[in-house]
Amino acid sequence: MSQESRVRKSLLNARVNLIFYFLTLALSFFSRKIFLDTLGADFVGLTDTLQNLLGFLNLAELGIGSAIGYVLYKPLFDHDETKINEIISVFGYLYRWIGKIILIAGCILACFLPLIFPNTEFELGLIFFAYFSFLASSLIGYFANYKQTLLGADQKNYVVTAYFQTATIVKTIIQMALAYYTGNYYLWVIVELSFGIIYSFILNWKINQVYPWLRSEVSQGRILFKKYPEVMKYTKQLFLHKIGMFAQWQTIPFFIYTFSNLQMVAFYGNYTIITDKLNLLVNNLTESTSASVGNLIAEGNREKIIDTYWRLFYIRLYMAAVIIYGIFTFMEPFISLWIGKEYLLPKSILIVLCVNIFINQTNGTTAQFLFGYGMFKDTWVPICQFAACVIFSSILGYYYGLLGVLLGNTISLFLFIYVWKPFFLFIYGFKCNIFDYVFNLVKGGVLLIIPIIGVSHFLCLLSFHAIINTIIGIVVYSIVTLILMLCFCRSMRTFFTRIIKVFF
Repeated sequence: MSQESRVRKSLLNARVNLIFYFLTLALSFFSRKIFLDTLGADFVGLTDTLQNLLGFLNLAELGIGSAIGYVLYKPLFDHDETKINEIISVFGYLYRWIGKIILIAGCILACFLPLIFPNTEFELGLIFFAYFSFLASSLIGYFANYKQTLLGADQKNYVVTAYFQTATIVKTIIQMALAYYTGNYYLWVIVELSFGIIYSFILNWKINQVYPWLRSEVSQGRILFKKYPEVMKYTKQLFLHKIGMFAQWQTIPFFIYTFSNLQMVAFYGNYTIITDKLNLLVNNLTESTSASVGNLIAEGNREKIIDTYWRLFYIRLYMAAVIIYGIFTFMEPFISLWIGKEYLLPKSILIVLCVNIFINQTNGTTAQFLFGYGMFKDTWVPICQFAACVIFSSILGYYYGLLGVLLGNTISLFLFIYVWKPFFLFIYGFKCNIFDYVFNLVKGGVLLIIPIIGVSHFLCLLSFHAIINTIIGIVVYSIVTLILMLCFCRSMRTFFTRIIKVFF
């Protein structure tokens, strides 16, 4: 596959992700207001809690979907339809078993619903109806929608995004209308389940159109399972990575609650609402290249692989810097205008929060290439990272409260994400000198820091409102930093040249 074709598909994935990101973002704020006013905060809280409970059950997925996605890269590159049919059959067989496990676990969990919701205004019939409707919607993915993994691995995830998000938007609009005019809880839940079924039919119809040769059979998957032992090997490795990261991010709120007070937890939550949305925006733009990276690695051209890494590395670095600069300068004026100055946290909390976001965002390119190479064998990392997070957050949290908890998380991220992961990729994946990474990281860091000094002096000359000053500062910083990176980073120039070529 040509480089231009990969760029086209990556841009298409990013464009579709971006369009639906803003549509769903706007709709989510508006719909939540309607649901709270018409159905009440208790019902919204009930549905959120039930969906969170079922989210824990989905850990049974173990990372099989990601493992299958990686295993598909090579046969997709080779256009090996027979092997693709076999792998999807194995995937269907495994997902069918996971669906059965989740169904059994879901039925057992249902027995405890009266204990989980002992004092509620809702009758148990509604709680059980909503719970089993959500469970059924979740199970559809395991019994019917497993083929969508092929679209993602084949750089056509924009198809999944477009159909799923369109169904979500239509469903939400219908639920808003029913809530406004009837206020009926059961109708709201029925629409939720109905659109899960409708989406499944439409998606599978589209998959059959895109891949008319796809003839996967779950019954054959059982027979073919032993032919692909790498699926279970990668699944076990990915599961440890997945459960380690899940445990770490679930533990952080607990430590915040333990070593500070509820008021501080609420204040911190106001900040993360904003940062989570910005993180999601960047991920929607950058993760669109993941399947293209897998396809490129399957091609096996080492020079082209490393060249592409540096292009994505610098664009990630640039986007992370702009986001961090925006958060650092815009957060406090926005919080003050939104809910009041009394909700502001100390500047030190904001700095550590920005550092954590920067580490996670700039490591994204390394993570994509590690996945593309199938380098999941460092299963000791999530265990050690979680242990380090617990130890440092406990010690520092005891002495410094919220700041200490966040610093503990920063230390664990730095050691195992920012230090180990690039070392692992460059030594065992690229098989080249790790100092190449250190040099480019330092060079990129200098190019990101220099404009901050000039922009700060420039803003001192302006006398507009704080928010207007901040917006001007973000725009100027973005432009100046981009110019500097285009002047001094060949990979950045090549990246923009290729994008312009694709567009025109």
